[in-house]
Amino acid sequence: MAGGGAVAEHIGQAFGRLDVLIQNAAISNTGQLAVQSLEDYAKATRPSVVPIDEMRAVWDTNVFGVLCVYQAMLPLLRKATGARIINVSSGVGSLTANSNPAHPYRPMFGPVYPASKTALNALTVAMAAELEAEGIKVHAVSPGFSKTNLNGYAGTATLEEGAREVVRVALLGRDSPTGTFTRWENEAIPW
Repeated sequence: MAGGGAVAEHIGQAFGRLDVLIQNAAISNTGQLAVQSLEDYAKATRPSVVPIDEMRAVWDTNVFGVLCVYQAMLPLLRKATGARIINVSSGVGSLTANSNPAHPYRPMFGPVYPASKTALNALTVAMAAELEAEGIKVHAVSPGFSKTNLNGYAGTATLEEGAREVVRVALLGRDSPTGTFTRWENEAIPW
């Protein structure tokens, strides 16, 4: 079964439901680009020069993969009381921030990783709208610039610091809002 179907089947047989789905799979590139720094990455992934196959591969994981897993897990989430979905996004996907000429990371915005996170944010809003009446909460969370394989361990936050907001959101009560985009201690990120 593709797109998480085998995992959903296993969870269904073992537990009968899924209370929390945290979607954290992401890639920034395929390794085919010869980049040594974030600046090199930004130059190699500008809309005018990015290889289309590079963009497709990143979007397959960061956007379409998330949607496939969502669709596979949704029946199990619907069997839980007060289920929650957390999509691990990034502040680099904020259209509001990147539309501001004074935003310090605007030069880094491009159609590959940053725009895939923008698309993930759109999926998050669509999921929240779809599931709101059912009481399933959906959130986007940014772990910040954490030390991970994604950035060659160049991040400034530890894994524990990066996971803090995901854990906080996962533990919110049933009365909490849905469709939020936050980082750190419930700091809202503009969509």
